[in-house]
Amino acid sequence: MQLTTSNKKLQINFISFIADFILIGMVIGPIAAPFLAASRLFALPQIADIIYFMGCHVCPQPDTGVELAPPFIMAVCMRCYGTVLGLFTTRLLYITDNGKAFYWLYKYGWNGAALTSVLMMAYPLEMAAQILGWWSFHNFVITPFGFVTGLAWGLFTMPILHSQRSLS
Repeated sequence: MQLTTSNKKLQINFISFIADFILIGMVIGPIAAPFLAASRLFALPQIADIIYFMGCHVCPQPDTGVELAPPFIMAVCMRCYGTVLGLFTTRLLYITDNGKAFYWLYKYGWNGAALTSVLMMAYPLEMAAQILGWWSFHNFVITPFGFVTGLAWGLFTMPILHSQRSLS
């Protein structure tokens, strides 16, 4: 058995690292918050309070979160969490092809930005329909609209955030 080492330095894209760190927090935080709040261990309920505080400031309907550890609910609604899942899905897609496939919207310049904007309207249009009474709130209805928004956002921004080349 032969072990080969390389003098190549490990290169970490700082922007990519920060974006992944934030995305991990957005994926884990809302789910972890109810369990942290329900625990009686030192400092864990305070961490949950921080997550709930952030959820209240980014989610328009945080009181509609799914009840995971009764009586505690997720820190955000499923529309917002669907958006996070869409972003997470595009991050996993980016890992597989490094932004080379046809569906990465940044490749199409302003046309890609316009399509991204149209697709991202799924979230606010669904919420407006709910507020106008066209349908009632239901997690199975709102989650896909958030997911489409997250996909659109991710298909445009993931290659920009995680590319290894200089963008200047």
